Amino acid sequence: MQERERIRNFCIIAHIDHGKSTLADRILELTKAIGKEKMREQFLDSMELERERGITIKAKAVRLNFGDYILNLIDTPGHVDFSYEVAKSLKATEGAILLVDATQGVEAQTVANFYLALESDLRILPVINKIDLPQADIERTSSQLKEIFGFKEEEISLVSAKEGRGVKELLERMIKEIPSPSGNFQGPLKAFVFDSTYDVYKGVILFVRVFDGEIRAGDEIVLLQSKRNYKVEELGVFTPQPVKKEILSSGEVGYLCCHIKHPQEVNIPDTITSCNSLATPLLGYKRMPPMVFCGIFPNFPKDYELLRQALEKLHLQDPSFSYEPDNLGSLGYGFRCGFLGLLHMEITEERLEREFGLNLIITSPNVKYRVKVKDGKIFDVETPHRLPPSHSIEEIEEPFVKVSILTPLDSMESICELAKSRRGDFVKMDYLGKDRLNIIFELPLSEIIVDFYDKIKSVTRGYGSLDYEFIGYKKTEIVKVDILFNRDIVEAFSFLTHKDKAYEKAKEAVLKLKKIIPRQIFEVNIQAAIGSKIIASQRIPPLRKNVTAKCYGGDITRKRKLWEKQKEGKKKLKQIGKVSVPKEAFLEILRMEK
Repeated sequence: MQERERIRNFCIIAHIDHGKSTLADRILELTKAIGKEKMREQFLDSMELERERGITIKAKAVRLNFGDYILNLIDTPGHVDFSYEVAKSLKATEGAILLVDATQGVEAQTVANFYLALESDLRILPVINKIDLPQADIERTSSQLKEIFGFKEEEISLVSAKEGRGVKELLERMIKEIPSPSGNFQGPLKAFVFDSTYDVYKGVILFVRVFDGEIRAGDEIVLLQSKRNYKVEELGVFTPQPVKKEILSSGEVGYLCCHIKHPQEVNIPDTITSCNSLATPLLGYKRMPPMVFCGIFPNFPKDYELLRQALEKLHLQDPSFSYEPDNLGSLGYGFRCGFLGLLHMEITEERLEREFGLNLIITSPNVKYRVKVKDGKIFDVETPHRLPPSHSIEEIEEPFVKVSILTPLDSMESICELAKSRRGDFVKMDYLGKDRLNIIFELPLSEIIVDFYDKIKSVTRGYGSLDYEFIGYKKTEIVKVDILFNRDIVEAFSFLTHKDKAYEKAKEAVLKLKKIIPRQIFEVNIQAAIGSKIIASQRIPPLRKNVTAKCYGGDITRKRKLWEKQKEGKKKLKQIGKVSVPKEAFLEILRMEK
């Protein structure tokens, strides 16, 4: 048997919390890739944030030996914000294990990931997990897999990833049913770059799947997107620790180092080929455009260059977020960044602070609006301070998404009310089995980015799930709400919202700021305004010193003179004093509910 015929490249795809990382743990144990003394839960989730939150953020590739076979496993995230990681994994494999929780059944990301794998023409193995739990409903979950996806009863495997039951049989079935990689050993080199990371000593490390030909240490290669030539200094595989090899052949998954020192030289996805080859690029995966935008600014202006370098290195590992220089008068120089969702934004912020030691300020999240001005020009607006004056705007369009909500039958009314309160339009409803519904709405993206998923979980008692896709722009009525401290606009707190919700959001914003901002030695008036019209306000009284403490008796006019003098001083301070705004205020406005 040729080595390539012994290779099986596969990934594990599922909804969040359905047990992907636990199943990967059992596979690592079964193949003896990790000794018992080194084994820990969620072994492949090596990032501190992943272990804290109990979610997978980055896809992980690992090479395993199972009998005479070589298994290249890629563990993927389940949250909708990290679906681009799933798309990268599918491109590098021939098969996918579709994992479903026996207690939860088929959920939104189960459906989304199934169709992603189907579009990639992968062999899909349906697997029901958590069969050891007393609340597991195997019959119901099996029925859903058959009704929704058309699987047959004999195609469905049952496992308990926690206890390891059925895992060996699953691997044996996978070897029989997932095809070995195809490709041309003798043809020109074609390798797909599906991920990368940065090492301070080795520079950029590329994660690759070789489709045609082979790569050897010392070879001259070219990255087709950047048209740059490099020499391969080191290559190897993850077992899961990096192990050097002299050659990576057609069908294999591994890594290579070319001493690429600058992260911006690499674009993901990309195709590697030989310098003298006329090979065409491999088709990449579908890139998802950023959906949520916010400003990221260093708390200390001197850290601007450190923030730029950190964003470059992080962008190498996560090309799905965008960034460009920005400037806000109140916060100085920083970057305007785009993300796939709010969780994606929070994770990126935490990684910047933990991995690079930065102290950051994050502005309120916004979506990208499309603005047409009266002279006919059309441009995108991602931040409130870029919105032109209202008198020059002809119309504004906002992004809409098609939202699929999987919910128990008894929560249908609550879900419909929630969607209606977020300006949603009902599209259709499908029954999934006897007790579950898939309800589809069209909603403005701005209405779902903050707390919509949490609300769904709340009204469905944890059984609801969400998936969405961008469908285009529609005409809307958006206004800019400015926040003023003592009549000075603080751009970092400005936000864009639908005119029907402007008053409620403005009132909530100023009330929160009043609670958070500490009292100053002068009075602080917090106001929310649309243009020149004040729509909400709060007052923070000044700290007062008892200037008449030493006055004992005597004429009252003496005390009045001291009070008047103090009042004049406070008035002058109010005009020239700078309001001290703690970081917590920015975070609270960021998390402000709609």
